[in-house]
Formats: sequence, C-alpha cells, structure tokens
Amino acid sequence: MALYENKITLKGFLGKDAENFATRNQKTFVVLSLATKSGYKDQQKKEWVNHTEWHRIVAFGKPADFAKGLKKGDYVEVEGETRSTDYEKEIVQGKNKVKVTFRDKEVRANTVKKLAAPAKGENLDAEPITEDDAA
Repeated sequence: MALYENKITLKGFLGKDAENFATRNQKTFVVLSLATKSGYKDQQKKEWVNHTEWHRIVAFGKPADFAKGLKKGDYVEVEGETRSTDYEKEIVQGKNKVKVTFRDKEVRANTVKKLAAPAKGENLDAEPITEDDAA
C-alpha cells in the first residue's frame, strides 16, 4: 500500500474535440475538456439538482496518440493524477496595479479510454452534455 498516492479516475463526455499541441522540443500533447456530472435530491423542493464539473485533461505520449482522435460528445474514461500550477497576473484598475496569484488545476492522463455511450435511461447522470453546457 502506498503511503502517498495522487490518482484520479474520471468518466464523462467531451465538451469539444481534442486539441493537439506541440512543445518547444516538438513533443506532442493533447488537451481534452471533460464534463462530469453529479446530482442530489433537494429535500425542500423534492426535485433533482444536477451539477456539471469541467476538467482539463492533458495527455502526453501514448495516451496523447489515442486521445488526438476523440471528438465532442465521446464518452471517455481517464486515469491520471491531479496537478496544480500557480501563476501571477497583473490586474490594472485605473491607476492601481495589483499582482494576483491564480491557481489552475488539471489532470495529467496516464490512460485514456473511449467507452460505449450508456443507453438512454441506463443512468440519469449520464445524459449527454448540451451545447449550452460546453466550456
């Protein structure tokens, strides 16, 4: 058993086609926009409330080779680790300049699998993402 482990598995629908990029060293990588859904039943209103969470997935090497062919609406499973990056940005308001630190989160993919889309009615949380939901 590992003392520390950074492992995440996500299943969801892609919000847009896979984007291919190259580093300065001409190594290719792919960025995916993955939507996952969760929901709960509001006890006061007696209705289901859904929440869509968007994840930035970055794949290098063999996972990138597979992921580059994925299209918007594909149902995929991604395994990898969570990474965060801090960066500073200067915000100007009138004559005042303020440096603000932002934090981005992404998942570095170890594996990317295209799954068969669930049959309609099979899982209520697995409804396809609509155009309005896309990031």
